[in-house]
Amino acid sequence: MGRTQPPLLVVCALRIEKFALRRGTAKVADPVTVLRTGMGPKAADRAVRQALHDPALRDAAVLTTGFCAGLAPGMRPGDVVVSDDGHESAALAAALKSAGHTVHSGTLAESDHVVRGAERTALAASGAIAVDMESAAMRRAALAEGVHRIAAARVVVDTPEFELVRVGTLRTGFIAFRVLRDLVPAFHDWHRTTALPWR
Repeated sequence: MGRTQPPLLVVCALRIEKFALRRGTAKVADPVTVLRTGMGPKAADRAVRQALHDPALRDAAVLTTGFCAGLAPGMRPGDVVVSDDGHESAALAAALKSAGHTVHSGTLAESDHVVRGAERTALAASGAIAVDMESAAMRRAALAEGVHRIAAARVVVDTPEFELVRVGTLRTGFIAFRVLRDLVPAFHDWHRTTALPWR
């Protein structure tokens, strides 16, 4: 009997992020489970743990995604940030670059609120290249549930030059939405080409 590829669980926080990802799944042949956790680290932790108790997601790879705030100079809305906190990051970054996306790899900082101004500057000085509210919590929850393949890729929606409070937010948000939608085939390629045999 042939082996079936293990499932891919793509996790996001917001309804608009899930909408973008669901549209992206129409572009891939294999099923992708998209989970929306709700905003904030506590909601993310709880939802990921509950989802991974589903037998259908046994041996799943977990990929956390959604929008983030860019911190590094030169970043633009629509750029993709791949967290470098796991051994899956290089393969994911390569898949995204092969698909034509502008990719930055580095530290994805954690916050429980929207970061602006001096706080953004301080996070950048610490070495982080982007910040979001859920990726770290999603990762901790997946690790606690025994997941072996975890990665994070976030789309920059605002930067120090294009903060969320500015008039251009609608335009930058639309750019980020389209990029997030278009990431799904690259997520699928990463999953398909890096999945290891399982027991």
